[in-house]
Amino acid sequence: MICSISIQTFPCRAVALIQKFNERPYDSHKLDCSLAQKTTMSLQWTAVAFFLYTEIVVNLILCIPFISAHRWRVVFRWRIWGWLSSYWNKAFFAMIIVLVVLFIDAVREVQKYSAPQSTQDATVNPNLYDNVHMKLFRAQRNLYISGFSLFLWLTMCRVVTLLNQTAITLENSAELQAQVDAALKEAKQHQEKEQMFKKVISEGEKSMAATKEQLKLELEKLSSQLKAAEEDRRKSNAEVEAMKRQAKGLALEYDRLLIEHHQLQNQRPEDKKDQ
Repeated sequence: MICSISIQTFPCRAVALIQKFNERPYDSHKLDCSLAQKTTMSLQWTAVAFFLYTEIVVNLILCIPFISAHRWRVVFRWRIWGWLSSYWNKAFFAMIIVLVVLFIDAVREVQKYSAPQSTQDATVNPNLYDNVHMKLFRAQRNLYISGFSLFLWLTMCRVVTLLNQTAITLENSAELQAQVDAALKEAKQHQEKEQMFKKVISEGEKSMAATKEQLKLELEKLSSQLKAAEEDRRKSNAEVEAMKRQAKGLALEYDRLLIEHHQLQNQRPEDKKDQ
């Protein structure tokens, strides 16, 4: 609405300026001074241009390849940023609003001085024609400055956010890699222990088999020795029985001989008496 009102009121102003220039004598020196004064940037657009140059430098610094995201995160963790963090959101939205307002104003100025009616009215007077084109140039310049400032501001904020996220992702990946390495190391230790246990078990089984075989051999040896001892005992028993029988026969023979001896002794006295 403001743009339409400005466009509608511009022909009236142009006509008044034409009449004023026709009534007053033409002074080229004053016109050149006024044009030179109008071509100089105002304070607000000088500040916006300085802000644009600052954004370009900051974005170039942020895009330096040999500075890692981890280092940028260390820089972003400085105390000064923690102190400014409470004002960061307000400053961000305030700067966005200011740049958007300046961008809209520059668009309005470009549309205002790009209208066909304003150029037609300016052709009546060459001085007015130069003035209109000078204002159009300034409006386009302000449009580019505000537009690129807004774009680079959003880009810079996004780059800072991506650097933080990249650093956090790298830290998390490093922690996960450390956990994976620790898990692999622990799994390797468990595997080594398992192999050791298997080796001990296999050695135990081998030693048990050898012990079992040795015990089996000893058992067979003891069995053979037991059989031999049993055979010796049987033989000894047989010899003892034979000796018992022999002793019994000897005892009987001794008794018989003793009886005969007594009989012979008894017969000798009788023979002496008979003689």
